[in-house]
Amino acid sequence: MSFARGILFVLTGLVLAGCMQSGPVFDANFTPRDRQQLAHPPYQQAWIPPAYQRQTVDYHRKEAPGTIVVDADARYVYYVLRQGKAVRYGAIVGEQGQAWSGVATVGRKEEWPEWTPTAGEKRRLGPLPDYVEGGAANPMGARALYLYANGQDTLYRIHGTNQPGWIGHAISSGCIRLTNEDIIDLYSRVKTGATVVVLGPGQGSNRVVSASAL
Repeated sequence: MSFARGILFVLTGLVLAGCMQSGPVFDANFTPRDRQQLAHPPYQQAWIPPAYQRQTVDYHRKEAPGTIVVDADARYVYYVLRQGKAVRYGAIVGEQGQAWSGVATVGRKEEWPEWTPTAGEKRRLGPLPDYVEGGAANPMGARALYLYANGQDTLYRIHGTNQPGWIGHAISSGCIRLTNEDIIDLYSRVKTGATVVVLGPGQGSNRVVSASAL
């Protein structure tokens, strides 16, 4: 291998590594607590494929700007912008039989939410604590958007995760999980009362956006 080719190989490897690693990428939306919790999170840093990293894409559905759209088939969450664009986030979605679909609203928002496992989660997942305080080790992650329908809590959330390596998979108990960095970004954009459209099987996938990201 020539010297020039060797340098190119190393630089290419660094670029790919930089675009795939999920580490603490601090931005203006981070609070002091965010920076403290995510500087050295108590979980292994993950490598996120480029297709599941946050990016702005063309968007061809008709939802109004400010709407959240969850495409569980493709493992994506979209925040709809103006002029045919959306911010797309890679997600962990509900495993078969645990997913929920329909139209809801963001009933409330929480930073570093606490977690109280449900009876169903305890049956499915085995021994769990009755309560976990908010923090980077909490499965709820850095932020949570609580989904309501007809004025009632659906018990489904869009929230962060302490398992970023599973982005792009269907393993959750039904909730939608983003990396902590991405849920902080989405949380900063979304207003309480915003519409959330959770697409059912076969309703989303490639019909949501164009294949090329901007």
